[in-house]
Amino acid sequence: MLLAQQDWRTVVNLPGVDFSGMSPVKTRALLRLLRNHDCACGCGMKVAECRIKDPNCAWSKGLAATMGDAIRAGKDENEAIEAAKVSKWARGPQPPKLLDDPVTIPTAGSPVRGPESAVLTLVEFSDFQCPYCWIAVAKLNALLEAYPGTIKLIFKQFPLDMHSQAALAAAAAIAAHQQGRFWPVHDALFAHRRELSRPVILALARTAGLDMQRFEADLDSAKTKATIARDMEDGDRAGVEGTPSVFLNGRKYNGALDLPAMRKVIDEELKKAR
Repeated sequence: MLLAQQDWRTVVNLPGVDFSGMSPVKTRALLRLLRNHDCACGCGMKVAECRIKDPNCAWSKGLAATMGDAIRAGKDENEAIEAAKVSKWARGPQPPKLLDDPVTIPTAGSPVRGPESAVLTLVEFSDFQCPYCWIAVAKLNALLEAYPGTIKLIFKQFPLDMHSQAALAAAAAIAAHQQGRFWPVHDALFAHRRELSRPVILALARTAGLDMQRFEADLDSAKTKATIARDMEDGDRAGVEGTPSVFLNGRKYNGALDLPAMRKVIDEELKKAR
């Protein structure tokens, strides 16, 4: 019989629930609790039902373990329920904070748009082949325009393995940065994000007026590869899991990048800074 087809109201072996060391009386007490206590994950099921139908649910598993430990320790059913209520599993899935706790992100030498004296600093970890990063470009530009002189944007490379040409594009952007032409090449790379082969990148660099001999040397240099690796290590330490990832004064921003969504956060941070 498939696990999900078992009747959670009568089954006595629930996935991930430890009944070891319990007497029959205590086992029956725990089963009674699990069949009558709501799971906190938001599924609308009882804990026992959730264990059967969604064995990967951490909340039903955590509640079952908490109540099981209480019953095993000699607590009565009411005390086991109270133990579950004060456990972390009673709170259910929590939405991510809009701004995470601050982290330190090294930015020396990275491309920057906006005045050095800006009150707020945005650090973006980005990938030139990522469609969401392309969408983010216009949104971050709109933010800079809405707060002129107040925000500066710092770009960090984070080419994803799934994008076969992203690392070469990152190297091209760094090579352009060596000639003070990062942002024009940044825009050109995103505009050609569907095809970033070496010939295309060289053509973009030539159109941008770069010294091609120097550009090609920098494109393939160990220094450029080390810069990419360093940016990615900085991202890993900061908790970057995908692109684009944006940090506001060192705090990872978990909301939408649209200007209306960011205004409240930006305005609140400006109040604090001033």
